[in-house]
Amino acid sequence: MGTTNLNACNSPLYDFYLLWRPSKRHTLQVLRLDMRRRRIKEERKKEMMGAKTEMEMKNLKLYMENKSIIKENEKLKKKAFLLHQENQVLLSQLQNKSPFIPCNHIDSNQQQSIA
Repeated sequence: MGTTNLNACNSPLYDFYLLWRPSKRHTLQVLRLDMRRRRIKEERKKEMMGAKTEMEMKNLKLYMENKSIIKENEKLKKKAFLLHQENQVLLSQLQNKSPFIPCNHIDSNQQQSIA
């Protein structure tokens, strides 16, 4: 009734259909390429996730190492302060017992603060 006969070889509509219609081979190639693109995209996404978790682990490891160094630094500062105080007490006791030690004997830290 209202259908067009596409089998008529002389029909311009049939010629257009033949030019427009992709071949089965072309369709299969497109499908394979799409599947390949999806697979590559998924692989890259997995690689990025793996790299991200690896980076996070390295970051955490460096953070923990940094915290440990800071803690050790604080301990050493306290120890240095206590040793300095002990040195000052011993120097004071030594000056009180022996009047021959000159009073201008000042440790190197005090000399730097004076200068």
